[in-house]
Amino acid sequence: MECEARVLRAAGGFGRARRLLAVASWLPCVALGLALSSDSLLTARPAHHCRPDPTLLPPALRALSGPALLEASVPRQGPTGVPSPCLLLRYPAAPTLSAVPAPDGTRPCTRGWLYALPVAGLWRSPVTQWNLVCGDGWKVPLQRTGHLLGWLLGSVLLGAGCDRFGRRAVFVASLVLASVLGAGEALAAGFPVLLALRLLQGGALAGAFLALYVARLELCDPEHRLAFSLGASLCCVLGVLLLPGLAVLAQDWHLLQGLSALVTGLLLLFWGLVGGGIQASFLRSLAPLETAFYLPYFLEAGLEAAAITCLLLTANRWGRRLVLLLGTLVTGLVSLLLLAGAQYLPGWALLPLSMLGLLASQTMSVLSSLFAAEVCPTVIRGTGLGLVLGAGFLGRAAAPLTEMVDQQGFFLQHTVLTSLAILALLCILLLPETCGRALPVSLEDADHLHRAPLLRAHQPPDYLPLLLPSH
Repeated sequence: MECEARVLRAAGGFGRARRLLAVASWLPCVALGLALSSDSLLTARPAHHCRPDPTLLPPALRALSGPALLEASVPRQGPTGVPSPCLLLRYPAAPTLSAVPAPDGTRPCTRGWLYALPVAGLWRSPVTQWNLVCGDGWKVPLQRTGHLLGWLLGSVLLGAGCDRFGRRAVFVASLVLASVLGAGEALAAGFPVLLALRLLQGGALAGAFLALYVARLELCDPEHRLAFSLGASLCCVLGVLLLPGLAVLAQDWHLLQGLSALVTGLLLLFWGLVGGGIQASFLRSLAPLETAFYLPYFLEAGLEAAAITCLLLTANRWGRRLVLLLGTLVTGLVSLLLLAGAQYLPGWALLPLSMLGLLASQTMSVLSSLFAAEVCPTVIRGTGLGLVLGAGFLGRAAAPLTEMVDQQGFFLQHTVLTSLAILALLCILLLPETCGRALPVSLEDADHLHRAPLLRAHQPPDYLPLLLPSH
């Protein structure tokens, strides 16, 4: 295969036409990154409190409005003496019988909730439209989990479809389905309908992303696979960074979803782990330092761009396996440090440690996808990459589940992910080195992948096959 790759390069196999086609495959990644990160904006929770009901006031106070009305309705105090956004209001005695007071003097929140808007650039979101706060607040992490589970199922099922029906067929079909479902989300009449549509759209977007990833990888020769794959990842980060500005322009989540569906539909013109889960643990460590919605949002996107840049500089020079091993090692060490000493570390130390952990875990996630696509032979490349991406989304989907039970179980989740990161160190030593090698085509080609020396030196290579020969 190496001889064939050299002949293909000498014959201009990766010439100008293929380079332009590979660069053109970056543009859809902007829209796909925008669609994947939209859940953060749609589920952002604004500050809120119970809306006062003038009918529960005595007749002499019913003409009040605005701040005066809120002052007349005294908020019940929380355990720390600060009014809680989810506790109800006390009203002066009134002759009405429309709402029976509770034993502590509070009455039901009959007029809904008042929100501090805009939140994340939106004046209206699913949270404010259907009052997904307090008693119904568990529905927000349920929506986020459902969307990520859709990406998981789409990666596994449509990854196998790429091998069976072809890359282009899955890409086009996924884009059509994602556009239709995105338009349906903008017209959703209720939260259950939105929940189902977000699940299905996540699967369709995963199919488009995976098919495009595999097709781009197979288009490039060994020398350019890393650069063009990570260039597409940077375009995904660009989509994440552009989304808040698009939300500020749209101001309504219906319009934002409609624009996202339109952009996804326009992509049709171009045709015709641990790492995913543990990132939420590092973001959770930033919770005491959060001053606004945009701080963790842009910090995560910026560190992902930094991780991609580091891979561009090191993955070809040092090899895939060594960089993945270093990223996993740093992730495990930082995670252990935060797990064991977070209560004793000063506040100024939490931020750099969490940033370092995020950088290392994102390096793991990006490089794991490239590694899986290079190791798997062509006949099962979509299936193998789909399983790896699905495992990443499984880890990410586990993070919102702790919010449904008020962060209970977060310590156990962090412990499990840290243990998996440490175990992954041993598994990485068994992997072959794919840097500079041609992609395996058949299962027989994959049988000849060998475990090369970890450090590039004048050492005899290990010719022991990675797997037993196929029969």
